[in-house]
Amino acid sequence: MAGTDSHSLPPPSPKLHHLDSRRNGFSRMLGIICLCSLCYLLGAWQTTPPKQMQSTTILSTTTSPDCKLDYKLASVPLDFSAHHSSAKEDETMVDEGTSFNLFPVCDMKYSEYTPCEDTERSLRYNRDRLIYRERHCPMKDEELQCLIPAPPGYKNPLPWPKSREWAWYANVPHKELTVEKAIQNWIQYEGEKFRFPGGGTMFPKGANSYIKDIDRLISLSDGSIRTVLDTGCGVASLGAYLLDRKILTMSFAPRDTHEAQVQFALERGVPAILGVMASQRLPYPARAFDMAHCSRCLIPWKDHEGVYLLEVDRVLRPGGYWILSGPPINWETHWKGWQRTKDDLSGEQDAIESLARRLCWKKVIQKGNLAVWQKPWNHIDCIKKKRVLKTPHICKDQDADAAWYKKMETCITPLPEVTDRKEVAGGSLATWPQRLVSVPPRILNGMLPGITELAFQEDTKQWRKRVSYYKDSLIPPLGSGRYRNIMDMNAGLGGFAAALVKDKVWVMNVVPSSAKVNTLGVVYERGLIGTYQDWCEAFSTYPRTYDLIHADGIFSMYQDRCNIVSVLLEMDRILRPEGAIIVRDDVDVLNKVMRLAPGLRWEARLADHETGPFNTQKILIAVKEYWVGMPSNSTGSS
Repeated sequence: MAGTDSHSLPPPSPKLHHLDSRRNGFSRMLGIICLCSLCYLLGAWQTTPPKQMQSTTILSTTTSPDCKLDYKLASVPLDFSAHHSSAKEDETMVDEGTSFNLFPVCDMKYSEYTPCEDTERSLRYNRDRLIYRERHCPMKDEELQCLIPAPPGYKNPLPWPKSREWAWYANVPHKELTVEKAIQNWIQYEGEKFRFPGGGTMFPKGANSYIKDIDRLISLSDGSIRTVLDTGCGVASLGAYLLDRKILTMSFAPRDTHEAQVQFALERGVPAILGVMASQRLPYPARAFDMAHCSRCLIPWKDHEGVYLLEVDRVLRPGGYWILSGPPINWETHWKGWQRTKDDLSGEQDAIESLARRLCWKKVIQKGNLAVWQKPWNHIDCIKKKRVLKTPHICKDQDADAAWYKKMETCITPLPEVTDRKEVAGGSLATWPQRLVSVPPRILNGMLPGITELAFQEDTKQWRKRVSYYKDSLIPPLGSGRYRNIMDMNAGLGGFAAALVKDKVWVMNVVPSSAKVNTLGVVYERGLIGTYQDWCEAFSTYPRTYDLIHADGIFSMYQDRCNIVSVLLEMDRILRPEGAIIVRDDVDVLNKVMRLAPGLRWEARLADHETGPFNTQKILIAVKEYWVGMPSNSTGSS
């Protein structure tokens, strides 16, 4: 056969060719199966969250000339420690040769700027019923596009619980209250610090003594009272000391002549927000609070057809308490000091008593300077009573939870229907701390479309895993006391806050007003606190009042509604120097944030999702650099 032309060879057997093809096909199939199995096992191993990590695995990014971001592993973790011994000037904050644009620094006159409660803008609005002190946000062409500076000498707040009694003067340089409230024991100036003795206008012996007086009238220790609304809170000493009893207080006060009340409260590490009872509903759902409190809060309860007490009734849960101290309570003792006549004060108390009866409230007790009323557990008897006491009538066709730019109404917010006088309208709540993990009545009653009992339980488990991942791998100081005031910009069912409940933190749970499902009522039923917010606008707080901001999907939610830059500038305004940010979102969205972060003076990194690198969602972690404004700063722009 040597030398024979291959073309002269006989053709191979068709059977042999078919058998060879089958063997090759089987080999390829076997190879594919093995490869798929290997990929599956590798993926399962990669997506299993590590039990413990000695170092943080962070994704860093570099910007290419065509503005595309490339990922690479970064070996240097973010620095979460405090470095505020000296100020950095604007020109030295960024290394030479950077390819991004720094946002300009606002003038120092904006150091305490609250965009939607601006005192100059408020003068354009009606002064009747304090409407001018409500939220009035700037138009788009009025918004500041610059970074709010911290005052010279700014320092990170003292850790909790020391911060309850002490705050740095340089952080809130206002001595007005030390003069105005000198004899009422609100606040004292001592060297470079303020001291908060815990006093108040109606409790000069201190908040602890006052709280004990309340506890003798209604129990503050059995877990039935967990959420409290403090109207006209001063520097929030009531809320500060109720924390000792595991009670969370939403304290609010307007931005008024008593400079920086809410700012002082937040500087102390106590929940507080700017707000006023005027014409709009308070930004909370119906049946939110277990107790409401007014200690000489100067709210005219009997005026305007009782609309303010009707609003308190809306946000009180069934069986909740309203506590009033100060005028006109115990007027027989105090009328001379209050510089009012006996008839005037007696008439005011009679009017409040009458209004409370028409709200179907029961007066529990009045003793000394305290008076306590209780809202009914349901409206069975109240509906019958309305046949005689026709005003205020019971509202019809209203969304009781709607409270974002919603006008107050002079009618009683109806409670969910019941069939028995002993039944709690809307469902009974477990006592604290079981309340945190019990399925909220709003979910059990099917009031939240698509959210079942099982979905709630899975959400709770998921956030425990996520927060554990944050602490172990992304922000180790999260559970160490480094952060006190925390905000969750898109709280959902409150799972993030619930997972942090054993730490020395509190969380402001924000539910966007445009959320598909209104979950804020569930947040309160769990024994947590929060508010509504539209993130195309500014939040009702002073600058530098939050230590850590958590944002889950917030940029995807708002990217088609408002400028992402405006949202980032607002986050920067309310975040403290050296505060931290956690943003969860799709990687394409986070790329945009990463491009802007250096210009905000944020040191930022991208990290994998807790389920592993194959998840298209990523997590951005950022730290706001420490820098302060200069006394003669004139580089700002508006």
